[in-house]
Amino acid sequence: MMSSGTNPRPDRSGHDEFGSAAWELLLPAAAEPARRRGRALQSALREAVRSGRLVPGTRLPSSRALAADLRVSRGLVTEAYEQLTAEGYLRSGRGAGTWVSESVRAPVPGARDLAPRAARVRVDFRPGTPDLSLFPRGAWAAAYRSVLGRLPHGALGYPDPRGLPALRVALAALLSRRRGVVADPERLVVCSGVAQATTLLGFVLHGRGLRTVGVEDPGSPEHSALFASAGITTLGLPLDAEGLAVEPLVRSGVRAAVTTPAHQFPTGIAYSAARRSRLLDWARAVDGLVVEDDYDGDFRYDRAPVGALQGLDPERVAYTGSVSKSLAPGLRLGWLLAPAAMTDEIVDRKRTMDLGNPAVDQAVLADFITRGGYDRQLRLCQRAYRERRDTLTSMLAEHFPGTEVSGIAAGLHIIAALPERYGPEPVFLARAAGAGVALRPLGACGIAPREDRAVRLVLGYAHLAPSDIENGVRLLAAARRDTGGPATGGGRSRVFI
Repeated sequence: MMSSGTNPRPDRSGHDEFGSAAWELLLPAAAEPARRRGRALQSALREAVRSGRLVPGTRLPSSRALAADLRVSRGLVTEAYEQLTAEGYLRSGRGAGTWVSESVRAPVPGARDLAPRAARVRVDFRPGTPDLSLFPRGAWAAAYRSVLGRLPHGALGYPDPRGLPALRVALAALLSRRRGVVADPERLVVCSGVAQATTLLGFVLHGRGLRTVGVEDPGSPEHSALFASAGITTLGLPLDAEGLAVEPLVRSGVRAAVTTPAHQFPTGIAYSAARRSRLLDWARAVDGLVVEDDYDGDFRYDRAPVGALQGLDPERVAYTGSVSKSLAPGLRLGWLLAPAAMTDEIVDRKRTMDLGNPAVDQAVLADFITRGGYDRQLRLCQRAYRERRDTLTSMLAEHFPGTEVSGIAAGLHIIAALPERYGPEPVFLARAAGAGVALRPLGACGIAPREDRAVRLVLGYAHLAPSDIENGVRLLAAARRDTGGPATGGGRSRVFI
């Protein structure tokens, strides 16, 4: 029972001496078994300060009074006061009592989720996301159980910063077979996706004196921010129908350039054989580096995927990839296959950055690859995404006749240029938003708008079921009709691959 001598009363600062809310935390601690009572009392007092139940400037009862009220020894209270004073939660002075420190600030309740989320719309055609419902939960869970059952205790220690040997061997075999790379497990570094691989390269290039890296324009906007974190600026370099234009690259003076040769984002082109050769000739001439971002190289629907550029010159190409499009971006598992001359520097930077990726997750992916699960997943995704691409192009032909779809039949998005009669683009986008359809114009990816009324869109389809794609295109067509646009009927779109 609380003694009358410690009833809450205002002190000179206006705070209660010891509010009743704090007692709710302390009383259970006092009831703990003797061997745990002291630690429980310290924890309860600490939580009362952290949560704001004891606000900064609050005066606490004397150790004698609090011990009597809690029916514990005075030594326990004294020890708790001394411990929290040492930690900075409390302050005390000779003859001045014990107070809650003003340096303590109560945390904001809850935790915000800053993960990128799609807006609440009826249909979202914006690109970049695979179908997360295709993630092989059953097979992944079985691999997890299998790995945990046989993983030796030593494997749970700090890993090789390059990655578990079993995963590097499995990835090397997979990438050699599927993407035609020259894959030495000793030069393969497991990363937290292509984002970390790019950042690692940025730090190493900065250490070698480079301050500018060329990037495709238009291209992925993430590259600039990633290199900037390593102190490197990016210079946009133009494309033509065959890939990165070589003459502007030569004139730029850069000695490193980021490319997406298998399926350029956003234009959808594949680099020609001649352009690949000239790009490597440039790298050799300037003692430079080509960074190959193979973000969706496995997804080609009309023929076998073109092999990776890295296979033509492993010493001039740093190859990056991940499971973000084939499994899920939330796994944060990717790889960097580095030239031999850069590998040690990259590994040293990886070690200081995070000491390596989680060992269990790496072991699960290694098991999933070696047992054939990854190949089965790729086949499943290829079938699903090819169907969705076909659905999208046929629906555009039906409801927006004359639409030109450019780029190779690959990846997770298309470029659709709607005829001028559906423009101007700002009006079309506004009507689409009003109908609950989210779109990304090609201009948002760095391509300057043309002086016409055509509507040019980057349409993602991988994350949408065929029925959602059909519904989305119908909503766009209905929005046009409802606002006085021309009625649409049967017709054909032109597909350029």
